[in-house]
Amino acid sequence: MTKPALESLDQINSPSFRLPVEDTNFLLRDEMRAVRFALEYAKADLLLRDWGVRSTIIVFGSARVPSPERVESWKQAAQPDEQQLQRMEQQLRWYQAAREFGRIASERGGAKEPKDRWRDNVIATGGGPGIMEAANRGAQEAGAPTVGFNITLPHEQLPNRYTTPELTFRFHYFAMRKMHLAMRANALVVFPGGFGTMDELFELLTLRQTAKAPVIPIVMFDRSYWQRLLNFDVLLEESMISPDDLQLFDYADSPEDIWRILMQRGLRTR
Repeated sequence: MTKPALESLDQINSPSFRLPVEDTNFLLRDEMRAVRFALEYAKADLLLRDWGVRSTIIVFGSARVPSPERVESWKQAAQPDEQQLQRMEQQLRWYQAAREFGRIASERGGAKEPKDRWRDNVIATGGGPGIMEAANRGAQEAGAPTVGFNITLPHEQLPNRYTTPELTFRFHYFAMRKMHLAMRANALVVFPGGFGTMDELFELLTLRQTAKAPVIPIVMFDRSYWQRLLNFDVLLEESMISPDDLQLFDYADSPEDIWRILMQRGLRTR
């Protein structure tokens, strides 16, 4: 490369001389938001295609649900009272159920063995701890690839260690992350959770209610939890929803129940 003349150094060192893809300050301008949206869409889409991920089963649920290892460690360190122990044991059952479902779906749904290079019903989560970790963990234990769609948060969310490294993504925009969660989903399974889980649940219910998304089974795990939390009958009584809207989802109380309902509802498998 020709050595730049001294009189050209100011021009060469100017940010305007950088290639746009090398100029972070330029890419982060407010006016470039549409380009950043497109980049977040394209990167995940292309890498998923490279791995042959054609369809997914999305698992939502709380990041706060502890793993067995965390429960055991906390028992030894904190000496919890009876009420705390009961809550931990209940949440641990949710973790174990999500883990078992991740294994079942990965073994039976087509994620382990690609056909004509394509994999179907690959377990995908938000990539964080708790229920998300459990579902990814079950899929990994089954020997299947598994996806984590992480999000940049003020208190940084680290990816759990069970997502396939090459399928572990990070998004800045919630909207683009939600789009990737929904756009190739063959089914949605929702374990107990809080604001984030309910946000994602109602996003998919709304897409189904308005026919903006294909018909997919939606299963909410632990009927008791969800019926205590959400009284859909009130919406029906107040004519805020129609009776048909209550057919958009089902309840299940075991991993095998989830799989049975998904199959009854027409989950596409091999």
